[in-house]
Amino acid sequence: MRINFILKCSVCGEENYLTEKNKRNTPDRLEQKKYCPRCKKTTLHKEKTKK
Repeated sequence: MRINFILKCSVCGEENYLTEKNKRNTPDRLEQKKYCPRCKKTTLHKEKTKK
């Protein structure tokens, strides 16, 4: 039930991190504070939407 997805910076839109989650335990979109090398600071990263 684990799926891979990309975390995208909410400030600049850079796709920085590839991670995974258990879809059964966490059905919502994931949001985490992570370091963005483009912004050079810690920003909120959100799960990228699927097209």
